[in-house]
Amino acid sequence: MVLSRGDDYPIHQTPEPVAYAGTDRNFYDRYFFNGYAPDGSGFFAAALGIYPHLDIIDAHFTVVRNGVQHCIHASAELRMERMAMAVGPFSVEIVEPLNTLRLRLEPFDGMAADITFTGRAFPIEEPRFTHRIGPRAFMDYTRLTQNGRYTGWIEVDGDRQDLAEGSLGTRDRSWGIRPIGARDPQPMPGAPLPGFFWQWTPINFPNGSLFFHVNNDQHGNAWNTRAAWAGEGASVTEIEEGHGGMRTRLRSGTRWPSGGTLSLALRGAPEQVTFEPLGRFQMRGLGYTHPEWGHGLYHGRLKVEREDIDLSDIDPLAPENLHVQLPVHVVASDGAEGIGVFEQLIIGPFSPLGLDQFLDGAA
Repeated sequence: MVLSRGDDYPIHQTPEPVAYAGTDRNFYDRYFFNGYAPDGSGFFAAALGIYPHLDIIDAHFTVVRNGVQHCIHASAELRMERMAMAVGPFSVEIVEPLNTLRLRLEPFDGMAADITFTGRAFPIEEPRFTHRIGPRAFMDYTRLTQNGRYTGWIEVDGDRQDLAEGSLGTRDRSWGIRPIGARDPQPMPGAPLPGFFWQWTPINFPNGSLFFHVNNDQHGNAWNTRAAWAGEGASVTEIEEGHGGMRTRLRSGTRWPSGGTLSLALRGAPEQVTFEPLGRFQMRGLGYTHPEWGHGLYHGRLKVEREDIDLSDIDPLAPENLHVQLPVHVVASDGAEGIGVFEQLIIGPFSPLGLDQFLDGAA
């Protein structure tokens, strides 16, 4: 018998119990959060992922203080319980769907937190991401994204700090197919050199939220992109969608952005926005490209571990360090100022930015 708590809710998508998620072993279901003070300091982030076919659930919580990124990683056997919302000391609670969520980290190895997210407007739905390498589906997923406000506190090694008044950030929910768990050893005949280009820039302005993302091929041609504007308190019918184009600067010797200018054709939004970094957050702290704590890897019945990352002492071209989110100060062409993040991951050649090799850095 494979019945679980989810089967008592009207959420079935197939004739089978909720524990079964189609037939692709790479199916996943994920929560993501980031937050920061109005000046971009105190950056924190969290994630929780469920991998039904691997029967694994994992989670991560991380905060940056004094140049060090403090992380908690947790992984457990799912045991086919799709309604599981906790891994070891970390949990996500849906207080009000599509609006309010609570994150809790029970004390573990010197870290603890209790944080509540409240949305500023109805979430946007990004266009479905479908990408193939030859005949194989590399990605096929949907994501909702929502900016919001945070309240609560975070404690690190006995230093408990309330979140700054007016703390902001972004959360997303994505589900579908991505590479997860142990790497597939089967080679793809005639496959090109692996490559990936991704930018994601959710921004909080005083009067609303600006969203932009783009996936490009190695020549700079977009295969998935959209810009969106959600005014304060916007309903689902009041969200505007349009287009944008980013001119990016790279930090010398890295694949990290050092700033950029976004041009927009989007009702309600400014015509142009410039980004200036205020710091750096390594996405490996949430398991992304982490060599040990990558998403969906098996760690036994339950494993929880702390990791501290000195942000001044890492190799920027090591594969696990390519993926970053930068808290950014934003200035619009109409004079408005905002705060948000500039996320970027570039793997392989990308000719528009002068990257010719798999892991070369910018000139």
